[in-house]
Amino acid sequence: MKFTELPFHEKVLKGIVDAGFKECTTVQEKVLPISLQNKDLMVQSKTGSGKTAVYLLTILQRIAIALDNNEEKPKALIVAPTRELAVQIKQDAKLLSKNLKLKIGVYYGGVGYDKQEEALKECDIFVGTPGRLLDFQKSKKINFKQFDFFVLDEADRMFDMGFYPDVKKMFSLLKEKQDIQTMLFSATLSVRVRNLAWSYMNEPVEIEVEPEEICVEKIDQELYHVAKDEKFKLFLYLMNREMSDNALVFTNTKAKAVEVAKRLSLNGYSAKYLMGDMSQSKRLSTIDRMKEGHIKFLVATDVAARGLQIDDLQLVINYDIPEDFESYVHRIGRTARAGKTGKAITLACEEYIYGLEPIEKYIGMKIPLKWVEEDALLNIEDKSKDLKFRDLVSEKEYASKRSKLNSNNNYKSNKRPTSQRNTKPPVKKAKVNTNKFDDAKTPYTKTPYVKKQSFNKNRKTYNEIQQLSLEERLNYYKEQYGSNEIAKKTTKDKKANAPLQKGQKPAKFEAPVKKELVKKTSNKDINNKKEEKIGFLQKIISKLIKK
Repeated sequence: MKFTELPFHEKVLKGIVDAGFKECTTVQEKVLPISLQNKDLMVQSKTGSGKTAVYLLTILQRIAIALDNNEEKPKALIVAPTRELAVQIKQDAKLLSKNLKLKIGVYYGGVGYDKQEEALKECDIFVGTPGRLLDFQKSKKINFKQFDFFVLDEADRMFDMGFYPDVKKMFSLLKEKQDIQTMLFSATLSVRVRNLAWSYMNEPVEIEVEPEEICVEKIDQELYHVAKDEKFKLFLYLMNREMSDNALVFTNTKAKAVEVAKRLSLNGYSAKYLMGDMSQSKRLSTIDRMKEGHIKFLVATDVAARGLQIDDLQLVINYDIPEDFESYVHRIGRTARAGKTGKAITLACEEYIYGLEPIEKYIGMKIPLKWVEEDALLNIEDKSKDLKFRDLVSEKEYASKRSKLNSNNNYKSNKRPTSQRNTKPPVKKAKVNTNKFDDAKTPYTKTPYVKKQSFNKNRKTYNEIQQLSLEERLNYYKEQYGSNEIAKKTTKDKKANAPLQKGQKPAKFEAPVKKELVKKTSNKDINNKKEEKIGFLQKIISKLIKK
């Protein structure tokens, strides 16, 4: 189906043409005819299927009609799980709404409030993450009752990140469900997603667009088994062989992302790294430069697996096999977007090999195994081979802010700040002699620690023990350990019989408790008490009989 076959407003259609869209993807063909009828939607669709255009074109169509009728423009709220995805949605909205002259604002944490508060004024389409949007709602900067559209993008990811209570709260702040169009998009329609739909949406139409099919068919996948020590050399060989214009490389840790990026740069590749602990301005700048082509090779952690959209990305390399099998699909899905083809290479070393089997079960196929020729790696020159991790990477580049503070302040960070008014010098406390049994005149001196020998002096070496027979070896062990136990007993006896030193107190005498005697006396007491009770009851019974 082509976009021209759908009843779009001419200004919306012009924005579609300007964006380079001609034919609808599967999700667009199935969902747009229903969403344009102002119906609520619950859509299960895979990453990179073109679902962002579905809800943006639905919103823009209603706004264009309202402008033609001189009506008040409807307002939309789009919620995304990550800052990167929110920024990407804003850019797509700007591209498609070029002919409508709308104001689009994006709101996320990690940056100051002032600029974002300015962007709230006269905004038509609000895009943001749950935390920052609720912050503005609490300060009465955003009124959720003003929205005519409410969109949840990647709802399952949002719930995985702990935003389920925030999403429920946002639903409760909106208009009545009959007065607002709600569209929910998720890779999986879990129980929590369905509960939201049934509770807060107006008879939503449920659409599943190939939910069982993982988006890997159009991706050329390759798997290489390699030892951890030779991993980077194989990585360089593959980079030289592919001759790709751009590539996205994924690692499992922040420290490894920094290291791989720096080793690539030393070997002539224009590489940068991307991770969660970077400042928001630096992260966005890195992503923009990658999209513009100024950065050709980006090494990232899984923070970039969702919401990072780079057009015509040719190659994805899993330097580390992801520990979460779903992350594999999100990683390689960066390359085959909107019907395009791509290539994904995975390096399997002994550290992360355990993650391979769950991935292959999830995607329903074995990743094709490839091997390089034996002599291929000999001709690869790694210019960073003589540099160790600490030579390349400093802790400041990958450590979190909290750990940086602790390392800078050390133990002082745990102390309470002293008051400026207290200018009196601290009072020095007199030292107290803690040893009670020393003479008062002689100062206390700590005796140096001497490690006790646990074996005899005539101890044999490992090679000598190997040459002994079984009987000789057993006798040797008895001699070593047995003499040691005897030595312990003799030292205890010597200490017990030794005369008391000056100031030393004798050990307290503890009489042995006769346990058997205690038991017998206690049993007698119990029997006597029982006999007394029985005699007392017999007297009462005899009195009653006489009466």
